[in-house]
Amino acid sequence: MSTLKVTKTDAEWLEQLGDLAFQVTRKSATERAHSHPGFPEGPGSFTCACCGAALFTKGEKFESGCGWPSFSAPANGAGIAEHLDLSHGMRRTEVTCDSCDAHLGHVFEDGPAPTGLRYCINGVALVFTPDEAG
Repeated sequence: MSTLKVTKTDAEWLEQLGDLAFQVTRKSATERAHSHPGFPEGPGSFTCACCGAALFTKGEKFESGCGWPSFSAPANGAGIAEHLDLSHGMRRTEVTCDSCDAHLGHVFEDGPAPTGLRYCINGVALVFTPDEAG
């Protein structure tokens, strides 16, 4: 499936996102651990703060104790790309939004079963939408 990339100038992203989310998503910064206020309780989905692409669901979210929102897997069909990240003297796997190239965080192989993965995602890179009551 071919997806058109969402592209904007830095000035447009900054105006849309504000400084912290801009620095995290567009310049690959990291928000401080435990600095995000969290998300409401209940089922729902997480989308990219930059372009609205579907990324994760509340069903994959778990408390890892790392200080950032953690997920065991992306949502079905989520457009998440992985890239080797050798910055800061470390070898990690960066995860980005495939639709707009936003930096989301990193994925590690120390998560819960069945995937064994921990998607460690900056809270400011996500927008949570509660499921509508049926």
